[in-house]
Parts: sequence; structure tokens; C-alpha cells
Amino acid sequence: MTNTLAYRQSDTVLLRKAMPPERGHLLSDITVGLDDLVGFISKHYFDFYIKNGGSKIKFITGRPGTGKTHFSGLLLDRAEQSAYITVSFSAKEIWLHDFREVYLEILRQCDLENLIRRCADTIIRELGYDPSAVREGQTLMDYLSEEGAADAFTRSEIRAALRQKFTRNPLLDNSFAACCSLLTGNILGHPVMEKANVDMINAYMHGDKTVKLSQLRAIGLSPSRVTKHNARHLLRSLAEVVHIAGFSGILVSIDDLEILQQPKSEAAIRYTKTRRDDAYENIRQLIDDIDSMRYIMFVMSFRRDLMDNESYGLKSYQALWFRMQSEVVSSRFNRFADIIDLDRLSDEIFTPDALMELSEKVAGALGYDDQLKPVDEAAAAELIRRSEYGSLGLPYLVIKYMTEDGGADNV
Repeated sequence: MTNTLAYRQSDTVLLRKAMPPERGHLLSDITVGLDDLVGFISKHYFDFYIKNGGSKIKFITGRPGTGKTHFSGLLLDRAEQSAYITVSFSAKEIWLHDFREVYLEILRQCDLENLIRRCADTIIRELGYDPSAVREGQTLMDYLSEEGAADAFTRSEIRAALRQKFTRNPLLDNSFAACCSLLTGNILGHPVMEKANVDMINAYMHGDKTVKLSQLRAIGLSPSRVTKHNARHLLRSLAEVVHIAGFSGILVSIDDLEILQQPKSEAAIRYTKTRRDDAYENIRQLIDDIDSMRYIMFVMSFRRDLMDNESYGLKSYQALWFRMQSEVVSSRFNRFADIIDLDRLSDEIFTPDALMELSEKVAGALGYDDQLKPVDEAAAAELIRRSEYGSLGLPYLVIKYMTEDGGADNV
């Protein structure tokens, strides 16, 4: 029997409403049928292709309730286990028509300060020292001074390492590289900067428009503002620094792309036709540029109607739609396909036995509440029949049947 005390109450509340819980043990413990696909992506992409310098975009689609958010959460958890930095946000929160905003959100979640610290640790190890021997608040040069080894040759080695990692790295944007070099050098103790300059560089890199470029030039930088035009190039540089810092790469999960076609009457946050086309164009450009990037994977999720709606959906922007279509269409689920169709996968994995297994796992997670209705073979067959002609996915229907709670607006 599952120990419900191990789960966050907020997660069990979400589950009872047929909404996906947050990432963690509960998400994994109630998973049925998706383990094979998650393992496939982990093996072929996380453990090999992306880790060795590849890049990829995957799209996840399906009707409401098919498990898109659930599946993305499983991928994020698995990526973290494989030493990736994971970034996740909703298209309802971050505007997709301006790639500057997308890049800055990815940068924020990557935690630049931690990346720089890890880059410094990498250099310390390459110089033959143990990073753990450098006390908190100390620089490498402080430590070496205590050891009587802070000589001109060591300073020369530090400068050479900074050039090799950053300023002479052809894969990095020049301004981005110079900033990373200065910040890393400050941690190493050569060259040392004033705290005000460190804060100014950090603010500039995070897109703070109040930072004056003339102040940055005064400390030897040749900066340019973060814009929608250079954001993809900066993202390429960020992924390289993530790798220098010792991570396998970055997994970026963007959910709720169906907001792009949301009518004006439904929400205050919406996309006009111009902004929607700009968002589609950004995705199109990202697809075209992805092969020039390294150590990064995108997973973008949306409801099926974003593909079916010819007026506002993906098909309304032909330049993007042509790039997303699969060249080979099979009657069976293709695990290598760029568009992961969870409706098609559901047809293969959600047998009556699988639905009963899902019911048992959900019941265990919710403490075998007497108010829960178990799904037996007859109920499972009926839910499959309803799903074939309905607008909701089977995972949602199972939990809705068990709890008689939740609603279609929640998936």
C-alpha cells in the first residue's frame, strides 16, 4: 500500500481534481504506460545525443487529459537525474512572440551565479587543485597565497584558462564570453573586481535596461543589449557555458502553447494576430537554428486543437507547419517522431488492464479513500468507448470516474 504521507498535500489535492501533480515521487508513482517512452527518450537523447553535443525540439500534443503536462514532468525529472539543468514555464506566463523574454527566463532558471561558480571549480581542478580546499569567501589566489604558490606563473595559467574557456571560444558570443570571463576570474581572484561592477555585469546579462553601456565599456566590455534578434545566439552561448560548468545540457519545457489561439473574449492575456504570427515565426526560426546549437533540448506541449485549427493554429502559419510535419506517417506510434502524439500512444497503451492499474495507483496515492470508485473491467471498457468519441483523454476520464470531481477546464 502506498504511503500517502510521503506526498505533498497540495499534490494529492491536484490529483483528486484530475489535475497533474507537481514533479516528484507522486507523478512517477501514478504513471502507467509512459515509462517505456520516457526511458526511450532518456536513453537516446539525454544519455547520448544531447549530452554529446546534439540539440533537439520535440512537440507533445493530445486532447485535454491525455497526460501532456504529466509526460513533460516525467521528462524533466529524468533529465535532472541525468545531470541536466531543467527549465519549465507556461506560454501563459512568458510571451513567446518576443524571444528575448524566452531567453531571459531560461537564463534566470539556469542560475547564472551557480554556473559561474561551477566554471571556476572546473578551472581550479584543471589547474591541479581541489575546489573544496578553497574556503567559502576565499578566492583561489587567496588560498594559493596561504600555500605560498600565488606566483606570476599561476596568474598566467588562470588567464590562459579563462581565454580557452570563454574569450577565445568560437562557440560563444563575444560579449557573453567576456562577461563570463570577468565573473569567473573574480571568483578565482584574478582579476578581482569591485562588487558594484560584479552586480552591474550580472544585471546587464539578465537584461536590465537601466544599466548604462558606457559603464560597461569603462571596465573593458563591448556590450550590446539583449534583444529578440540576438537572443537565440545568446541562448547558444548559455548552453555552452552550462556544459563548461559540468552539466550534461539544458532541457527546456514550454507548456500551454494552445494559448496562442485563445480568442479575445476568453482571457486578459492573449495573442493578437501579429503577436501570434511572431510567436510562430520564433518557433520556426528556433527549428531552423537548432542544429547550430549544442547541449540543449526543447519540449513544447499543446492541445490537439492547436494543430487542427486552420484559422489560428499552427496550420495558419505555413512556414512553421511545413517544418513540423513528419515525412513518414505510420499507423503505429513512432518514438522518434518530432511530434509526440499522446492520443495515438493512448490507443496502444491504455488497455482495460492498464486503466485498472492506473485506478489502483491513484487509489493508493489518495489513501484508498472509501469515496473513490475503483475502475473494474466493465468500467474500463466503457471509458475507452467514451474516449474514442469524446474530447477528453483516458487518464483524465479514469480519475474523474473515480473521484466524480474536477472538470474539463482543469486539464
